Amino acid sequence: MAIRDSFKRALEDLRISVTDRCNLRCLYCMPLAEYDWVERRELLTFEEIERLARLFISLGAQKICLTGGEPLLRREIEVLARKLARLPGLGDLSLTTNGVLLADHATTLREAGVKRINVSLDTLKPERFRQIAQRGELEKVLAGIEAARLAGFKPIKINSVIERGVNDDEIPDLVEFARANGYTVRFIEYMDVGNANHWKLDRVVTKSEIVKRISARYAVEPAGREDASAPADNFRFLDGKGEFGVVASVTEPFCRACTRARLTADGNLVTCLFSDCGHDLKGLMRAGASDETITGRIREIWKKRADRFSEERFEAMKSPEGYQPEGRRKIEMIVLGG
Repeated sequence: MAIRDSFKRALEDLRISVTDRCNLRCLYCMPLAEYDWVERRELLTFEEIERLARLFISLGAQKICLTGGEPLLRREIEVLARKLARLPGLGDLSLTTNGVLLADHATTLREAGVKRINVSLDTLKPERFRQIAQRGELEKVLAGIEAARLAGFKPIKINSVIERGVNDDEIPDLVEFARANGYTVRFIEYMDVGNANHWKLDRVVTKSEIVKRISARYAVEPAGREDASAPADNFRFLDGKGEFGVVASVTEPFCRACTRARLTADGNLVTCLFSDCGHDLKGLMRAGASDETITGRIREIWKKRADRFSEERFEAMKSPEGYQPEGRRKIEMIVLGG
């Protein structure tokens, strides 16, 4: 039975960051050219990740998503995927990627046991891609998505962070790209992840606005969420050509349904995307702690979990003072994974 936190939220999903490094520098995520990278010896080994994953599953985790940084930068990522896919009790193994290297890995990831692929794609315009990502080529991302389709991944989810004045004019084009190819696009409200992206509320394109723009071209109806803890609110096209989703963390926070734990590349358990600190599990392992001791520590951390940052931000947004993003330090996205 899954353990529950102070708001009775079960631990059901585990996102594992396998590296803090990335081959892009997307402005909304990690805009700086260089960072203080985790030293190689401080990264969790595949054996350590497998062990922790097994312990999280014993506490109720049913889904694992491999993330980063860019997870495909981790050498032999398929070896790790194969180890995790064999774990008893795991119901779903997915991977989130920027797609640049996906064409070289899609088939082997599928063979290793990864069931689903999520690909970040914020624009269909090559020049704009370079402006947002600051490096890399759009053509490689599109080739990676196609390779995932040919490898048999389904569904393939396209994650698009929408920022006013940057790419909000492409919402209909991204919808049409997904519909034409059988993908599901998920639009994500621009969030204040970390501190480096200098988030401002007036750059957020809200869920209601996104749905309104799409409804101006296509007939749609609400389709709900895949499950109670899913971050995206889905909408169905009435002509039968699929769905799209919106992750509205800013304007419609869903903290009370969040069942996600995050494991950083250097072995810290983080209980919220907007946390300012983590809890060291790697140190316990490397000091020789037993499975029982580590499981007990995870249970202790989760039972005390009281995170509801997006709700607190929403409440502050409605106050006379407004929300001040610089008032809270947060772990950068490159450390947490998405």
